[in-house]
Amino acid sequence: MSRNLDIRESVPGDIGGIERLYAEAFPDEDLLPLVNRLLVLEQEVISLVALRDNAIAGHVSFTFCHVGGGTETVALLAPLAVAPALHKQGIGSRLVQAGFERLVNAEVGIVLVLGDPAYYGRFGFKAENDISAPYSLPAEWREAWQSIHLGGPAVSHKGKLTVPEPWRQVSLWSA
Repeated sequence: MSRNLDIRESVPGDIGGIERLYAEAFPDEDLLPLVNRLLVLEQEVISLVALRDNAIAGHVSFTFCHVGGGTETVALLAPLAVAPALHKQGIGSRLVQAGFERLVNAEVGIVLVLGDPAYYGRFGFKAENDISAPYSLPAEWREAWQSIHLGGPAVSHKGKLTVPEPWRQVSLWSA
C-alpha cells in the first residue's frame, strides 16, 4: 500500500533525489539527461514526486505537447520511476493519478505514453493509432504507443505528436 505517502510538485531541491532515483530504478539506461532537461521546463512539464518519510520514493513527468499544427494541448507521460525497493506498493499508480488530476484541472484531455501495455492498460490506456510518435517506432514497440482520454470535449486528434526540445532525440524513440 502507498500509506504515509505525500505527492507534490517537484522543487529544485529535489533534483539530487530524483537523479538518485532514476540511477537506481534504471541502472541500464541513462535517463538523467532527459530528466534534468525536463525539470527546467517548468511551464511545459508537470513534475511530481512521491515522498515517503521525507525521501523521494517516486517521480513522474507529464510534458505538454501538441498534435500536428493544432493548438490544443495534450500530454506525454514519461518518465516514471519508483524506487525498486518500493515496487508493488501503489506509488506509481498514485503518481499517475495525481498527474491526471492536475491535467484535468489544466484542461488537458489526452495523455500519451510509450510504455508497457500491461502496466498502463490498468489506467485505461489503449493503443493509439491516430496520433503518431514524433519518430518512427520500432515494430516491437508499436503496441506500447498508447493514449487515454481524460474527459472534456471529444476532440479528434490526428497527426504527429509535436514535442518540446528534450524529447527531440531519435534515441528516445528507437531500440
